[in-house]
Amino acid sequence: MKAGFALTPDVVARYFTGRRPTDMFADVENAAGRKLPADFALTVAAATLRRFRAELRATKHVAHALSWLRGPKCVASSASIDRIRISLECTDLIRYFDPYLFSASDVRNGKPAPDLFLHAAAKTRAHPSKCLVVEDSAVGVVAGVSAGMTVIGFVGGSHAGTQLASHLRSAGARTVISDMRALKGTIIDLRGW
Repeated sequence: MKAGFALTPDVVARYFTGRRPTDMFADVENAAGRKLPADFALTVAAATLRRFRAELRATKHVAHALSWLRGPKCVASSASIDRIRISLECTDLIRYFDPYLFSASDVRNGKPAPDLFLHAAAKTRAHPSKCLVVEDSAVGVVAGVSAGMTVIGFVGGSHAGTQLASHLRSAGARTVISDMRALKGTIIDLRGW
């Protein structure tokens, strides 16, 4: 949906990836000095879900990486719970995470605040220092680090630009991977966490 705001894909990827839609839209309104159309958020959400159902595919090798990991695994996303569930169902990954699906709409402050990760840790009865986070956004890395968790940056997603790895490292990721086949070795290397 077009609303008359000039935002390039690079700007969106750099400043909005990993953030709650309500926070993103508020920032756009503040920067532009005007309101988005009243139905903008609902229209964007519906269009996103339609596109996910038609086009979304799992990241290569992620199912293998998830099969190897033991213990509870969760999704702690800035997306709505509907978007999280549909994403996981469309990619056939729901079996690895359900019932541990957590949305930033469940907490007061979205990423980069640690609230969502601390909420997920509490619900799964895991001490934050024992949690490992795989994140593809700088705000998500900041949130994980602020929560006292070990964060691995991931740059293998379709939104990953050439600068993402350096942004994730600058935000505090202990290491960065571009291929899910590297996750097992990376976790073994970080076992001191």
